[in-house]
Amino acid sequence: MDESEIRRRLETLRAEHRDLDAAIAALVDTGTGDQLQVARLKKRKLKLRDEVSQLEDQLIPDIIA
Repeated sequence: MDESEIRRRLETLRAEHRDLDAAIAALVDTGTGDQLQVARLKKRKLKLRDEVSQLEDQLIPDIIA
């Protein structure tokens, strides 16, 4: 992937991460979501965070000091 593709993917992942955060908060606040559903959403959110971190690392050049 080139830099522009990485940046587009990052934006997509960040938006999905924000959406999951809002969904988790809504489920917890309303009390309508069961614990398993909330746990699955949180797990997906963590996977997204890991993927974002990996892509951000690809954008930062390695500098040998």
